Amino acid sequence: MSALIDVRNLDFSFGSGELTQPVLKSVTISINKGEVVLMTGPSGSGKTTFLTIIGGLRQASNGSVKVLDQQLINSTEQVKVKVRQQTGYIFQQHNLLKPLTALQNVSMTLEMHNHMTEGERLAQAADMLKAVGLGDRLNYKPEQLSGGQRQRVSIARALVGKPRIVLADEPTASLDKQSGQDAVGILKQLAKELGTTILLVTHDYRILDIADRVVELEDGKIQNA
Repeated sequence: MSALIDVRNLDFSFGSGELTQPVLKSVTISINKGEVVLMTGPSGSGKTTFLTIIGGLRQASNGSVKVLDQQLINSTEQVKVKVRQQTGYIFQQHNLLKPLTALQNVSMTLEMHNHMTEGERLAQAADMLKAVGLGDRLNYKPEQLSGGQRQRVSIARALVGKPRIVLADEPTASLDKQSGQDAVGILKQLAKELGTTILLVTHDYRILDIADRVVELEDGKIQNA
């Protein structure tokens, strides 16, 4: 299997000089196409920082980070944009736009696909919302939805563009056990159908059974890649 994410000896620090705070220390890990990998570890261990580097949202300068065959270390903005266009993001706080309906929140993601008409974007967004069980909530705004439903909208938003990679940061943190398991179960099922690779950062040990592999990041180091 080919690695869509291949990280070698990644170091990352905040600050400089005497104020330098190492966050990631010689991190090495490969993640294959279609693999579901959960990354666990205590708060402050560098999980979210690692996720933002993989997603092209933060620049790193030491080591090697190849994502979708693009080298992100000391990369140009164009290279990072190329990776971001093929990556879906799910956040702990779902980050939905409150004035917009579920349908509008999801279809917005497709606006970067210039070949699609507005009607095609709305139809594809509706299909994805139906796939996550929200076919009867298309025109509901975020405050009209439960926490679990809002997270399903964010899953639909992440997957609607058929990304090659999905990065999820604590997606079940604000959900009860059943809602959390339902949300990640849907995420895994749909991603498997699309052949999407998932890297999910979590403190939630109730959802570890959805993973093909669980790795632990502690004190900036991968303990069991």
